Amino acid sequence: MPLFRKVLRVSNRSMLAFIFFFSFSSSCLYFIYVAPGIANTYLFMVQARGIMLRENVKTIGHMIRLYTNKNTTLNGTDYPEGNNSSDCVAQTTMYLPENFTYSPYQACPEKLPYMRGLIDVNMSEISFHEIQELFSKDLDIKPGGHWKPKDCKPRWKVAILIPFRNRHEHLPIFFRHLIPMLQKQRLEFAFYVVEQTGTQPFNRAMLFNVGFKEAMKDAVWDCIIFHDVDHLPENDRNYYGCGEMPRHFAAKLDKYMYILPYNEFFGGVSGLTVEQFRKINGFPNAFWGWGGEDDDLWNRYKLLRYSRERQYIDGLNNLIYTPKVLVSRLYKNITVNLIPELAPVRDY
Repeated sequence: MPLFRKVLRVSNRSMLAFIFFFSFSSSCLYFIYVAPGIANTYLFMVQARGIMLRENVKTIGHMIRLYTNKNTTLNGTDYPEGNNSSDCVAQTTMYLPENFTYSPYQACPEKLPYMRGLIDVNMSEISFHEIQELFSKDLDIKPGGHWKPKDCKPRWKVAILIPFRNRHEHLPIFFRHLIPMLQKQRLEFAFYVVEQTGTQPFNRAMLFNVGFKEAMKDAVWDCIIFHDVDHLPENDRNYYGCGEMPRHFAAKLDKYMYILPYNEFFGGVSGLTVEQFRKINGFPNAFWGWGGEDDDLWNRYKLLRYSRERQYIDGLNNLIYTPKVLVSRLYKNITVNLIPELAPVRDY
């Protein structure tokens, strides 16, 4: 009996030791697993704070220079001649006055009096029925969300392509925000919601290629904007027109503390002319799942070696699909079931 008690005491001590070492080793493994992520997040926040402080100092310094040179500017802007200013400071005098008279026979200006800068981003949920009621009084909006100004000739005809899958709560918020802003900018525009069905991973790039092909059947668009449904502009002076080079409209995002994550970042909202997009054969179709397709698009435009080899065999020219098209008042819905066999790529 005493021997049994002694063995029991040893067993209890061994069990406690086992539990202690197991807990300790599990905690160490967990720390080793999560420590790099925590460290990277902390370093990014420190770096972001430093960059924000530097930008604030630059802005203050620039405002002082503006004040001291305000009587010597010759170019009709808020900035001295030749000064490449930060976009943190609003260029107010470059925008036309409220009493500006438009001509229906001339191109709409890019800097209109209605474009006042920062706009309120209303993220509150709204039903699609409510959003349709909101714009039902605007008789100038044609089926598919097609709108163009009457008081001047639109400088750009813009097709906005939205990749979509199960984001129904974001879509009405998107329209509530974008339609008034684009109308203020006097652009001709229409919306194409390109929806992926089936069980394959999301292929944002292939959806954009499908949307481009379908949009070009409707009108002679000259500017294509690739727009995520959960990205909303915070400034109506972010002009949604194209240019001689591809444009990135979402270089500063709130989730990145308004700092470019890396120099090659080209995601969220970007725009190319139709000629530019056709020249690079569109997006690569091989990106299944999120990420990579925007940066590859930018690499294609820069004609880097890898993209130059692949761009002629994977993009608009090897895409085969059968869409289901439904036209509503605010957008055209293009539904397609994507599978890898729709974009075969030969070896290269």
